Amino acid sequence: MWPLDPSRKEVLRFAVSCRVLTLVLQALFNAIIPDHRAEAFSPPRLAPSGSVDHLVEGLLGGLSRWDAEHFLFIAEHGYLYEHNFAFFPGFPLALLVGAELLRPLRALLNLRSCLLISVALFNSLFSVLAAVALHDLGCLVLRCPHQAFYGALLFCLSPANVFLAAGYSEALFALLTFSAMGQLERGRSWTSGLLFALATGVRSNGLVSVGFLVYSQCQGFLSSLMVLNPLRPLLKLMGSVFLSLFMLGLPFALFQYYAYTQFCLSSSARPIPKPLLQLAADKGYRIVEGNEPPWCSWELPLIYSYIQDIYWNVGFLRYYELKQVPNFLLAVPVAILVAWATWTYVTTHPWLCLTLGMQRSKNSKTLEKPDPGFLGPRVFVYLVHAVALLLFGGLCMHVQVLTRFLGSSTPVVYWFPAYLLQNHEPLLRSLETVPWKPLAGDSLPGQKITQAVPHTGHPLGPGR
Repeated sequence: MWPLDPSRKEVLRFAVSCRVLTLVLQALFNAIIPDHRAEAFSPPRLAPSGSVDHLVEGLLGGLSRWDAEHFLFIAEHGYLYEHNFAFFPGFPLALLVGAELLRPLRALLNLRSCLLISVALFNSLFSVLAAVALHDLGCLVLRCPHQAFYGALLFCLSPANVFLAAGYSEALFALLTFSAMGQLERGRSWTSGLLFALATGVRSNGLVSVGFLVYSQCQGFLSSLMVLNPLRPLLKLMGSVFLSLFMLGLPFALFQYYAYTQFCLSSSARPIPKPLLQLAADKGYRIVEGNEPPWCSWELPLIYSYIQDIYWNVGFLRYYELKQVPNFLLAVPVAILVAWATWTYVTTHPWLCLTLGMQRSKNSKTLEKPDPGFLGPRVFVYLVHAVALLLFGGLCMHVQVLTRFLGSSTPVVYWFPAYLLQNHEPLLRSLETVPWKPLAGDSLPGQKITQAVPHTGHPLGPGR
């Protein structure tokens, strides 16, 4: 997927080590710390469990808490309850693929155990590849191998790391999103659009990524105005924007249409096991056989908006209550980080930000020698994306999810700390004073090597 130069090998090795350590620690703490009795979704187990199933549950059961229960339930039973449609099908489909690969073990394991093993293996793989994809993206955008390397390491150590291991969709989403960004930086718009579309099938906030495609097309349009008649580039821009919106919106639209056919069109309902019917009756979950839900009569019948409103009380400033202060405190660190990154960038490049990154400077030398690293002009669109996610998450969502929400969606939360570490950490600064030996693998094709790695090959050395 990517050429394994020495720095990528170090990222890969470190990411694998973090994944293994995370799985070991979750098994340990799951065994010694009792679970909090929360009123979360907890469906009954229908399949009989053997001794091997109990062993799998003991080792990997910590990966199935909270939202992970929804994904595992959907993979095992499908979309039976109305509120299941808040969780997009990309990750459950990946788990089903994993369960099929484990079919030879079905004599020893039930389906849930196979799904739990798939969670552990697939999310470990997805998060490791996401770290490598982030490193690759950092090399392309930052043009500074040191910051790209440190950013990838921070991704492996971030507070969102626990959600990358558990049965959540963040690891797969991060892999698809960072890979799509990297393909777009290479000028491969169609490949990037396909990866962004797949990410939209995993999480709804993938829709925001259409801004990257539109921004890239607008840059191409402004460049073509200098040499061509403006009418043809304008028509091309309009067509490209429409295709981008269609491509990224299609997975979301198809999922909403599937829900509409299940709840709003007359069709024969599939049989539902009695324990799951009893759970629906006890908890008030709506199933297909019930009365037609109110969203079916909407002018634009979107089940996703209805579920977020009715089941989770998601909306503008709805979460701003005194009892939610502890959850806001959980979100403060990542919110401050993005705000600090934005202030640093805007105060460094006010003209670049005023012109939306389309014109870098009027008469500055930075046109010829742009700042490497986080303060480079290519970071602008990623910063705008991060700010948009922060504003939406902070004003409209349950704010305690901000850390994993931003940690799986934007590279800025890793690039900015990497920039701070490189410029202010004494250990890293002292490593830059040792003799250097250029390493061609740390530079991009056609890019002049400006920094290198130390003779010692220290794993924390720049570019390693």
